Amino acid sequence: MKALRLACALALIVGTSLTARALYMHAKAELAGILIRRAWDESLVSGEHRAPWPWADTHPIARLRIPRLGYDEIVLEGATPRTLAFGPARLFSGAALGEPGNLLLAGHRTSWFRSLERISQGDSIQVGWFDSRERKLRERDYTVTLIRVVDPQDVTLLAPTSEDELTLVTCYPFGSSPTSPQRFIVRATPAGSSWLARSSGSQSDNF
Repeated sequence: MKALRLACALALIVGTSLTARALYMHAKAELAGILIRRAWDESLVSGEHRAPWPWADTHPIARLRIPRLGYDEIVLEGATPRTLAFGPARLFSGAALGEPGNLLLAGHRTSWFRSLERISQGDSIQVGWFDSRERKLRERDYTVTLIRVVDPQDVTLLAPTSEDELTLVTCYPFGSSPTSPQRFIVRATPAGSSWLARSSGSQSDNF
């Protein structure tokens, strides 16, 4: 009987600890999201990159939206494991924002890029960023042209290109599967040839 009571007590302690940890992680993620969004807003006003917290080794660089999916997230610089814990991020091997080439954005399949499970060809993707050289907020509209599941070794769609393209990449399959042996790739091309520029005075209207 004593052993049973001890086992029940231990189970209660473990269960409470796991619940507390889950609540802590959720609260941490929520707070990080608020700080990242605030840093993005501040960068639009100042025209300079702002770290979301003093010890952060990344900063917000863009806003990524997929209207049909109701998707709206801030993109961070540098797709390192630490950065990807807080949001989608740009791969350094891809083109820089506003530069010609293949802009590569990565995100986790269980969080930041989970919505890609519902994406379709023809969907609109919008990328907005602040051009510090011209001090203008810029937005690029893309249209999804290709969706593909590939092996990790197949990096064809991640290679540099001479054309302006946007590539989103995450692990596959989606959901809570313990393994993710493949990659889910979304390729999009510019919806139009012109850049949309907005003066700094109208930044808050759309971003």
